[in-house]
This record gives sequence, structure tokens and C-alpha cells, in this order.
Amino acid sequence: MEKCPSLNIQSDTSVFRSYLYYLHTVEISPVQILTMSSSEEPKVTTAPHIVKEELMAAGKWVKLEKTTYVDPAGNTRTWETVKRTTRQSNTEADGVGIIALLKRTLHKDCVVMVKQFRPPMGCCTLEFPAGLIDDGETAEAAALRELKEETGYKGEVVGVTPVTCLDPGLSNCTTQIVLVNINGDEAENINPTQQLGDGEFVEVILLPLDEFQTKIDDLLKKEKIVVDAKVYIFAMGMVQAFFKPRELPVLKQ
Repeated sequence: MEKCPSLNIQSDTSVFRSYLYYLHTVEISPVQILTMSSSEEPKVTTAPHIVKEELMAAGKWVKLEKTTYVDPAGNTRTWETVKRTTRQSNTEADGVGIIALLKRTLHKDCVVMVKQFRPPMGCCTLEFPAGLIDDGETAEAAALRELKEETGYKGEVVGVTPVTCLDPGLSNCTTQIVLVNINGDEAENINPTQQLGDGEFVEVILLPLDEFQTKIDDLLKKEKIVVDAKVYIFAMGMVQAFFKPRELPVLKQ
């Protein structure tokens, strides 16, 4: 059992007295927080907050803004921020990502993936099916719609994550991950037909759940493709779920 660290009574008393003196002599605004240590003078930091957002450029789907904000030290700074122009006021997130598990008799459970060319990357990417949430649409409804459009499969929602961010250093874009089960024995899921829109070219790839990371790594060796970060993190989680603690590949001697 760990021992509790001993207290320096003299030092702690000195800090406490300094703190009381500071409270009586300095006026602190509601947005300020007091931080101090025994080796430093009392220091006031400001709760970071946005001051203003100015439009720099706008396209059909995204826009670039200059964000003026105050940092924790009280300094005013600017940041270049990318935002979607399609965000709806009555939805919690911009879009959904779908982790869809296909279950079929006498087959391994497979994760339904999509491969498509992404112009910003200049190559194809391996991703979970995904898409934007329409006006007034729930994350669950959007997930089932996008799954049907991109893969042809009809599924059942079994879980939804909280709103998560995608690349917070660049954009305010958010998403919710929706977990979907697909009954592959149903007639409409035996030979599913995609319902792609104009300009959409999506290849459906089925990867066994218990070999998920291995199959992804095999694909990376064969093709020039980039894997979405969410996908690879999920794959690493699956490895840890399927192996016993001392059997993880990274722990084997």
C-alpha cells in the first residue's frame, strides 16, 4: 500500500496565509481563476473564451473563419478555424459514423467498411460508413439512411455515442458514432444494393471482426490507401478484446 506523502506544515501554512492575503487585496473577476504553488507568487489566469469570429472565405460545404479568443494567461490571440456550412441548428452533431456488424449464419461476424477516393488526401481511404445529419434528423435515423445508401444494408441501431470532435485543432466538426447490427440472413441483406448519389463511388469491404486489424494491415501492404484514425483505433481495441492480456502481439517475446 502506498504511503501518504508527508505535509510540510510550515510551507503549507505560508501558502495559505498568502492565499488569504491575496483574497483580501485583489479583486477577481467572475471569469478569473486563482492558481498558485508554494514556490511561485500568486497568479491569476483567465478562463479561455471566444471573443469574436470573422468570416475569411466560404464555399458550398465549408468556410474559413478567423477566431479571436483569450487564452488561459489572459492573452488575446487568433486562430484559423474551418467550419461546415451545413450544420443544422436543431441537431447535436454535424454527422454520424457507423460501426455496422454483419451477422450471418455459418459466417464470421464482419465489420462493414467503405473504400472511396478522397480528393483532399489524393488517394483512397478506408472508413466506416458515414454522412451528414439532415435537418430535423436524429443520429439514429441518419445512420440507418447513410448505411442503406452507401452499402445497401438495412440494420438496427443498438447504441449511440455522445457528440465527439474529429480534428479540434482545425475544425469544430462533430460526429456521433452509431452502433448497428445487420441480420445478414434477411432477404434484403443477402444481395444488398447501394443507393449512391451523383458523384459517389463507394466500394463496400467486409472485414472479419476477430481479424480486423490483421486484415487492415494486409490491405495497407497491397494498396495505396490511408486508414481513417477512428477505424484503426477501433481495430487496436478489438485486438485487446480478443487476446488474453499476456497474448497481445506487442507483449509476446
